[in-house]
Amino acid sequence: MAKTQIITGIDIGTDSIKTLIAQRKKGEKILELLKTVKSYSFGLRKGVVVDVIEVAKNIRNSVFAAQEKFDKKINSVYVNIGGRHIYFAPSRGLVSVSRADQKISQEDMERVLKAAQAISLPSNYEILNVFPQEFIVDNQGEIREPVGLTGIRLEAKVFLFCVFSPYLKNLTQSVLEAGFQIEDITASPLAAARSVISEREKELGVGLVDIGAATTGLAVFEEGKLIHLVVFPIGSANITNDIAIGLRTKIEVAEKIKKQFGCCLIEKEKKARCSDTAKSRKKIKISDNENSLFFSQKLLTGIIEARVCEIFELVNKELKKVSRQQLLPAGLVLTGGGAKLKKIVELAKKESKLPCRIGTPQGINGIDSDTTLSTVAGLVLAGLDSEEEEGPPSQGIKSKLKRFFRIFIP
Repeated sequence: MAKTQIITGIDIGTDSIKTLIAQRKKGEKILELLKTVKSYSFGLRKGVVVDVIEVAKNIRNSVFAAQEKFDKKINSVYVNIGGRHIYFAPSRGLVSVSRADQKISQEDMERVLKAAQAISLPSNYEILNVFPQEFIVDNQGEIREPVGLTGIRLEAKVFLFCVFSPYLKNLTQSVLEAGFQIEDITASPLAAARSVISEREKELGVGLVDIGAATTGLAVFEEGKLIHLVVFPIGSANITNDIAIGLRTKIEVAEKIKKQFGCCLIEKEKKARCSDTAKSRKKIKISDNENSLFFSQKLLTGIIEARVCEIFELVNKELKKVSRQQLLPAGLVLTGGGAKLKKIVELAKKESKLPCRIGTPQGINGIDSDTTLSTVAGLVLAGLDSEEEEGPPSQGIKSKLKRFFRIFIP
């Protein structure tokens, strides 16, 4: 390993681009934060790149701003992919063990995972990653590591992470145009989960709800494995839009109101606190000298609650699909910008009937407890995991896919 390991992650979001650069010195176990930069992004819609040149310019500016305080040049980055187009497909593969002594080899592992990818995909979709769930040797299931075992037939149950090819191409082109090599591409909810969910929670059963600006991602884990992944086309920007319509004001003012006064629930037992006459009419001064806006806390909370309830209604539907509704011992972990709303944990508990908490990024010394940094921190931590890997057999296909996306600038 080099004397100092530098890892850069870029969270390419609809509302903002976040760059995080961290280092790990030789002999140390944990990463140390060097720099984080947040900047507004343009050229994305609902989590997908629609203007390659504009996004490339924003990425370039973000990384240059992040690296200006130290000498090392950034050449390669870890990036995320989001949007409603991504989906999770179950599949199975089956092969005969190739060796004469019937011992399962790494080659057999890779062949069975490749066989599991031989499915019919919708037009213009491709497989980005493969997540093994279990291996089956001669009808004996629930095997995580079959290499070295003896058998005649090897099966694999997997989940395939699929993406819309044109959106993936736009994303990769944006990073290339910005002048950087892509080391790996990770789904946004998986990156966020890497930084905010513990291995213990993944083993027990947990759901990650990543509420971004334009989308909300849900990743469900059980027995240490990813069992479900989905992205909804609703995020905190929809709450801002609802406030703008409900209070008949500008988007900029609505965003300010949401951040300053937004609340998901009114405490009925403490009406004086939330429904007090003095607080029932809030005065917001608009910066362009227009008339001041008056609204009640009850009206604002009603607007916000309706949209947040819709998000958790979608979460419950997806949990029901995988038979995990109200059945996750570690509950839900809320992160992303939308998780900053007051009383969102209480509302999440009420709607999901599960324990809930706010997830902030861990694992990097010096990082802020800011839910908006969860995805970019997870990208850096996942990058560290990848660089430490020596290619265990169960990750053979994953490593190949990773090399496929390691694109170099000419």
